[in-house]
Amino acid sequence: MRLRPVTVLVSASGAPGTAALLRGLRENGERELRLVGTDMSERSVGRHLCDAFHRVPPGSEPGFADAVLEVVEREAVDVVLPQSSFDLEGLAAHRERFPVPVLVSGPDTIHRSNDKAESYALLHRLGVPAPEFRRVSGAAAVDAAARELGYPDRPVCFKPVFSSGSRGFRVLDPTVDRAHQLLHERPGSVAMRLEEAVELLPDEGGPDLLVMELATGGERTIDGIADGRRVVLGHAKTREAMRAGLAMYFVTLDEPELMAIADRIVAELAIEWFFNIQLVGEQVIEINPRISTIVYQEDLNLPYLGVKRALGEISDDELEALRARVRPGRTALRYFDQLEWDQ
Repeated sequence: MRLRPVTVLVSASGAPGTAALLRGLRENGERELRLVGTDMSERSVGRHLCDAFHRVPPGSEPGFADAVLEVVEREAVDVVLPQSSFDLEGLAAHRERFPVPVLVSGPDTIHRSNDKAESYALLHRLGVPAPEFRRVSGAAAVDAAARELGYPDRPVCFKPVFSSGSRGFRVLDPTVDRAHQLLHERPGSVAMRLEEAVELLPDEGGPDLLVMELATGGERTIDGIADGRRVVLGHAKTREAMRAGLAMYFVTLDEPELMAIADRIVAELAIEWFFNIQLVGEQVIEINPRISTIVYQEDLNLPYLGVKRALGEISDDELEALRARVRPGRTALRYFDQLEWDQ
């Protein structure tokens, strides 16, 4: 017997992972799923791939939650699935006002996860490998912090304390060849010399920045569903073939030690619903309390299982029993596509 139709609101429906997420939700094999997309831009792929679309303010604006709530009521939405880090804080602060489940952790969890300096301090307290760092603002403080961490004898890096999707991330490397960058690399190279960064930053003040040692090695992530105390269901995977700050190739892994790290982080931060934890080498560099790129299986559809959990149709014990279905070596290749239409 097919289950009743359900309507899911997917926020930030212009994000790079939108097409795969919407397809995964539709191809759940159990029920008709009606999809409502929201985004701050009309030029959102969700406008074309969802059954309905609404433009809303940016997630950082005070009216964001009210706008999403209005869409929920107008479209008879059953579950809200936020996709962007920028949407989380506004929704978390108001999730109790919604008449339907909003798949976001509490405000304290979101703030502590999004504040990269606080995240790194937490990881050090837990004994989880993470980069050494300094929280600073202003050119002089960045210069001093970079030298404390070993520059120019070794590269370091910095990024805004609050950031998402590699925005503002820069490697500070004294060996950077600017002529080679100019003639042979694509625009947007993330490497520069410390002296160049100092010239561009304000002498004092400005946003808080995280200056940290540069983690090296292969990239891996842990994705899953958590209950505020532990990982209920999830998998580890590689993160490879970077293009424009996005990984384009993934292979699932059987690495229980990574899942154990995720359990410790989930418990400390009280992460609920979806999460993504990123590692470079052995160091954890990102904690994202939201859905990210999923490697789909025909018998293990994490986004849809999260929706069923929100509807009370599957228990955490039943989800935990599905861990054995995770297939190591399952591979995903992300690629670019396009749409055409007449105005």
